[in-house]
Amino acid sequence: MKLAVCLPDTQDDTPSIPIKLTRVGVTGVKKLLQLERTNKRPIILLPTFDAFVDLPNDQKGVHMSRNPEAISEVLETVAKDSTVDIESLCAKIVDKMMTKHEYARRVEISMTTDFMFMKESPVTKNKTQEMAKLKAKAIGFRDEEGHVEIRKSIGAELIGMTVCPCAQESVKESDKNKLLEFLDEETTQKVLDTVTFASHNQRGVGTLLIEVPEDKTVKAEDIIEIIESSMSSPVCELLKRPDENATVMNAHRKPVFVEDCVRNMMEKMATKYADFPDDTLITARQENHESIHRHNAFAEKVTTLGELKGELGLD
Repeated sequence: MKLAVCLPDTQDDTPSIPIKLTRVGVTGVKKLLQLERTNKRPIILLPTFDAFVDLPNDQKGVHMSRNPEAISEVLETVAKDSTVDIESLCAKIVDKMMTKHEYARRVEISMTTDFMFMKESPVTKNKTQEMAKLKAKAIGFRDEEGHVEIRKSIGAELIGMTVCPCAQESVKESDKNKLLEFLDEETTQKVLDTVTFASHNQRGVGTLLIEVPEDKTVKAEDIIEIIESSMSSPVCELLKRPDENATVMNAHRKPVFVEDCVRNMMEKMATKYADFPDDTLITARQENHESIHRHNAFAEKVTTLGELKGELGLD
């Protein structure tokens, strides 16, 4: 009978340079996740996890294998639990990692996965499968007495369409001057009030995250709807000619800057989740892929619900 060889554990050695590290861990851990649902078909996801712990200045390295190990152990235990949502799943992984990394004061897990949802095209009402990215995150903090607090978040990333207000106003002003060459002012104004004017468009990528208290629930579909409605128009995989026309016309009736998208998201979140605690953290981010520039436009706001309601006068 062979005896197991005891191999050295160099991670517990003292580093030659005594500097603590903020985050050490693994990225890109891919798993298969099946979430059971009561009286519904299960949801099959292929999430990617990133898992980190902080490292004290007296320890050379972290035990890397414990991070994917914690992910695997939790996924096995929750696979048949229809009550577990993805942000609570992340919180359970953080709790497991806190046990495995007894030296860690801060543990962080994030998860991203493709998420398919159904919608209808705007005119023909064709059913179409649309794709978003679901995001979940949990962060655990251990105090001096060893007590652990875990904060969890859920969110989504979604593609939509935006129309530039500035370019549209420029086009409108140019066309107005041309119309006045052969029309009177009253008729010209009627034309301006009736016609939808051209502008350049962007493919907008909206991202929204909100912390979820233990006694509250946030549906991913609600987050997706808020992101979509904050841009000029949703986009759709299947558009027949009438749908395409409606999408373009509707978008140009609602031109928005990248800044507007973030403000729209934040206002809708403050209303939708007004009963959440004031320290609930919300992140809204928008990146518009420009059509007439080689660069992109970006805007972001990170705030607590209390601060946001104060800015909006909703206290």
